[in-house]
Amino acid sequence: MSEQEYTAPPTPIQHDPRVNRPSICGADEVEPPYPIYMKGPVQHGFKRGSKDLGCPTANLPDEAISEYTKLLQTGVHFGYARVVLGPGEGESDQVLPMVMSLGWNPYYKNEKRTAEVHVLHDFGKDFYGKELRIVMLGFIRPEYNYTSLESLINDIETDKAVARRSVERPAYQKFLKDPFFQ
Repeated sequence: MSEQEYTAPPTPIQHDPRVNRPSICGADEVEPPYPIYMKGPVQHGFKRGSKDLGCPTANLPDEAISEYTKLLQTGVHFGYARVVLGPGEGESDQVLPMVMSLGWNPYYKNEKRTAEVHVLHDFGKDFYGKELRIVMLGFIRPEYNYTSLESLINDIETDKAVARRSVERPAYQKFLKDPFFQ
């Protein structure tokens, strides 16, 4: 199914900030449909991750997500990522926890589904064009709409903390050495 054949859900779920969210997501063992492997060159996005949200994202190309649009629920997923850097380009060429928004971003009224990955590391520079490899290991929450930018930012910070705790379990940590990252 191509992106043109699929349209955004007509009524995104409205986020209720009073709802307590779990601190860890996923079972103790990775469950289907995970793990899901994706890779592609980092592309320019809407440039709001760093500017508006304080959360820089690496956007994967449409081709990287197209085969998963039927399989995966839109929302926030967690796992590991590696930005493939060249020799001498930095010590950040390692496998790191990540959180990924896969969806329409209803707060911003996107007309196109995107895959925006936030690698939980301060790189200090952009890496457009570099290959990004990710292994998605679990689902954190569905895609929500927000009444304010502040509530969106608060949920993103919660997503990041949940992702970190979720990948700390032994069954998830073994993916740090997955051959896909080499």
